[in-house]
Amino acid sequence: MKMNLKNKIVCIVMAVLLFGLSVFAIARPKDEYSDTERRLLSQMPAVTVKSVMNGTFMTEFEDYTLDQFPHREAFRTLKALVVKYVFNNSQNNDIYIHDGYYAAQQYPLNTQSIDHVAKVFNSVCDRYFAEGDYNLYFSVIPDKGYFLQEQAKQLPLDYETLVDSLRAQVPQLSYIDIFDTLQLTNFYKTDTHWRQETLTDCADMLLSAMNAKNDVQYIEKELSVPFYGVYYGQAALPAQPEQIRYLDADLFAEVTVYDHENRKQIGVYDLQKANGKDPYEFFLSGPLSLITIENPDASTDRELFLFRDSFGSSIAPLFIGSYSKITLMDIRYLQSAMLGNFVDFTEGSDILFLYSSMILNDGTTLK
Repeated sequence: MKMNLKNKIVCIVMAVLLFGLSVFAIARPKDEYSDTERRLLSQMPAVTVKSVMNGTFMTEFEDYTLDQFPHREAFRTLKALVVKYVFNNSQNNDIYIHDGYYAAQQYPLNTQSIDHVAKVFNSVCDRYFAEGDYNLYFSVIPDKGYFLQEQAKQLPLDYETLVDSLRAQVPQLSYIDIFDTLQLTNFYKTDTHWRQETLTDCADMLLSAMNAKNDVQYIEKELSVPFYGVYYGQAALPAQPEQIRYLDADLFAEVTVYDHENRKQIGVYDLQKANGKDPYEFFLSGPLSLITIENPDASTDRELFLFRDSFGSSIAPLFIGSYSKITLMDIRYLQSAMLGNFVDFTEGSDILFLYSSMILNDGTTLK
């Protein structure tokens, strides 16, 4: 009798918990965005005969329940702590941590992606630079895994093959090697990106290879906003915030920066973005498809056309003193075949394709 009563109590308590949790999950306001993961969360899918019959409703409903589960962030952290400290797994959600640095596993090298990137680069060169005198360059930005691969004992991306393959497939581009100008401390601990205040040597290397130089004197400043990088949210593990430091100069107040996507002038740095969901967008207002920077005080009439990803947002300001005009193009968002409708490539200009190894290894994003 006592055992039966105990079983009944357990069943009743479990039923109340499950029913109460279900009611709470249904009644609570739905979250639209995950600040830690920096992505939109799934919402309740529409119920239609077609979606029920072909199974898409249940797939989308499962995504919805996972994204809208009560106290989801707390459970994500609990799961990550158990994976790391109980099961001694070095990775969680493909993110590993070593010596306080969070990094994503990039292995293996996607050779098809590199082939696609080479095809895009060749298409751009053939379309816009086949005739005329242009100085054509490309450079690869290694991710943190390059500096962590031995000590963190992770499977490494084959960076040498990545570079060699691009050099062989796009011979019209001169390669600029910046690997030796960088080290682990050039990167944020919890984010993918590099720290602008540490990039003067890297910028000087790129400029020197393009026969340009920079005499601008910078003042290092710091944002007051605490910075948690994208890996912090993906790993779901506790971490200390970092600070974004940046290099300012009197020259930056004189230049004109124009955002062609939104048809408005912006600044070299965007304090409003610094207080947004991703403070790294402080640099040149984030992932914009087409930006021009004009320097009225330039001692030269040279122009730079920079094909770039998000890493280019923070290093491009360090090129301003060397050119009269810089055009930044992100062909993840703007079709390269359409560039001629928006960009006038000036003969004699420097053309630089500057991309991170992460983007190159997932090069289908380049159009």
